[in-house]
Amino acid sequence: MAAPTRERPELRLERHYPVSPEKVWRAWTDPQALVEWFGPGEPGSVTHAETDVRTGGYFRVEFHTPDGEQHSVSGYYLDVTPHRRLQFSWAWRSTPERESLVTIDFVKTPTGTRMNFVHTQFFDQAARDGHEGGWTQTFEKLAQHLHPS
Repeated sequence: MAAPTRERPELRLERHYPVSPEKVWRAWTDPQALVEWFGPGEPGSVTHAETDVRTGGYFRVEFHTPDGEQHSVSGYYLDVTPHRRLQFSWAWRSTPERESLVTIDFVKTPTGTRMNFVHTQFFDQAARDGHEGGWTQTFEKLAQHLHPS
């Protein structure tokens, strides 16, 4: 009898932005745009961003959090469908063995873009919960980047 496989936690978030899918896509794929909004820290917390947006391409983002910690995350693009879907592996420099998977669908709506965000294959529930807080703060910054008041 095969041993049962361990269910790995996942995170699903949905956001709506009052701009075109092209603008939301650019925010995720242009390194200069990532510098402006990425990460849960204050604006300007990204110290480095690089992207090679193609299937098999690589990305890396480095940022600091309000507590002063430096973080570096990187991965490979697995599915690149411009303005519609972006899927990539996700691994922190501090724990590269804990690779997870991010899938983002950009859906055009009459009033802008619905972003369906799914982050799967977390190491454990604590990692999932920590990422939920980080992604929530990050998406608030993305909203400000896309639609400044």
